[in-house]
Amino acid sequence: MPEYLAPGVYAEEVSTGPVPIEGVSTSTTGLVGPTPRGPLRPRLITSWLEFQLWYGGLSELGAASAFATWAGNGFPYTLWAARGFFDNGGQRLFMARVCGTQDPANQPKAATLVLDGSTKLTIASVGPADLKNQIFIRVAASTQRDPTPGNSKNPDPNRVRISVAFYDTAPPLPGNALVDPLVPGNLSDPNRREPTILEDFDNLLAGDIEVTLQGSRLITATFETGKPSALPKQLTFTPLQQGAYGAALQNADYTGEGVLALDQRSGLAGLATIDEVSLLCIPNEATDLSGELKDALRIQCESLKDRFAILQVTEANPDPGNIFPPFASSYVAIYYPWIRVVDPGSGATLLIPQAGHVAGIYAATDEARGVHKAPANVEVAGILVNDLPGDQKPLQYTVSKGDQEILNPLGINVIRDFRASGLGCRVWGARTLSSDAQWRYINVRRLFIFVEQSVIRGTQWVVFEPNDEMTWARVRRSISDFLTGVWQSGALVGATPDEAFFVRCDNTTMTQDDIDNGRLICLIGMAPAKPAEFVIFRFSQITGQPTS
Repeated sequence: MPEYLAPGVYAEEVSTGPVPIEGVSTSTTGLVGPTPRGPLRPRLITSWLEFQLWYGGLSELGAASAFATWAGNGFPYTLWAARGFFDNGGQRLFMARVCGTQDPANQPKAATLVLDGSTKLTIASVGPADLKNQIFIRVAASTQRDPTPGNSKNPDPNRVRISVAFYDTAPPLPGNALVDPLVPGNLSDPNRREPTILEDFDNLLAGDIEVTLQGSRLITATFETGKPSALPKQLTFTPLQQGAYGAALQNADYTGEGVLALDQRSGLAGLATIDEVSLLCIPNEATDLSGELKDALRIQCESLKDRFAILQVTEANPDPGNIFPPFASSYVAIYYPWIRVVDPGSGATLLIPQAGHVAGIYAATDEARGVHKAPANVEVAGILVNDLPGDQKPLQYTVSKGDQEILNPLGINVIRDFRASGLGCRVWGARTLSSDAQWRYINVRRLFIFVEQSVIRGTQWVVFEPNDEMTWARVRRSISDFLTGVWQSGALVGATPDEAFFVRCDNTTMTQDDIDNGRLICLIGMAPAKPAEFVIFRFSQITGQPTS
């Protein structure tokens, strides 16, 4: 209670009503995999264009003949998963890039360039990158004029202009020099190439260079000893020295094992620290025959209980009779078969795991209908549309109804080809890998994750409140109001809220020992809406009767 020491009129604000609970996001995806470049710490990406700027695009994989080489390190699978995510309606993606760190003699390293000056300035690529003649740095005079009286026609000597040019493939270097793409007189030069990405930082004071270049998607800048008193010397476009991706990727690189510092965690360990992530996938998990990556995804989802994993059946498994679930869990779903995509540059086709595309369908379904809607009976976008010579079809294997009758009871969700009916290729399954019938469907598990996390985050105010009837009533009201909204969205079955859910927080849910030990216990029950997986119409003949 406030103290009143002097006569007067006082106003007090008293909070007595229910504290509203806001629903958490369910469509933010965490993607783990190698990319040609980019930061190792997970970063939020909101479009395919932004992904290409930070991590590289399909054009950086080169010609179709190089696809097999790239596939060996998994780059195409990660890039196509990201593109498939956004093609299918996904909007928020945390990209967790990984590099090979398991060989001490072959560690990842950034491409670098040291600029001369009073204090050396090291320019480095954002993250490890095996770039050769692809990132070029130019240091030139600032476009700002000298403020000194009588020198207004000269550039400001206290400022500098740093330009960064990136090429997805190495440009011609006549005389070991890049034809400057910023010089108008070079427009007609046959060796001139337009940069894939061009960043220009003008009018930089010496003390601003490090901070300003933090806005670059390609490079970082670090002075050797503090901020300099003089600018780096001018330099024509010069390439960064080649870096390295490191050793061959191991499962430990994907999981991020062995790194404890929060600011250094990568892979799955890096995503574990991000509460916003609600979907997880590792495209290259489909090539891991040991099953360790599948298990790592399951363990994170089951331990954190705030996310759901999308798994894939391995490529070399054409027989539905030999496909078995890797384990039982309600926090994961698995899909079959792989899908075929077309490289926009070369026209070549590539078989890829489908996790990114499916994650995009999850996200789009959540946004359009809600997490209670099963992410199924949706056409997969961004894949091959028409058959090509050599028996190249949109799906690696054509799954028949009979094949699915084998797979569906095992919890293997399939992508079916319904093009003959004009429906395209569709996700045709919505089951988890749970052995418990209560958690058989993806939307049921994800609905409970949504409600649980929303309630947990929305009731933090309860901690250290008096454990009495007044607090219990406010808790009941807050959760009931939230669940009423969930019921109205169609996520719960029942003609009335009382039929759809209940919330109990009183002396029936807590003993005196619970209260004495600081435990406030609330019991919540819900009746989730389950999908109409088998739609059955029964028809019969009737005999027409004469009317009188």
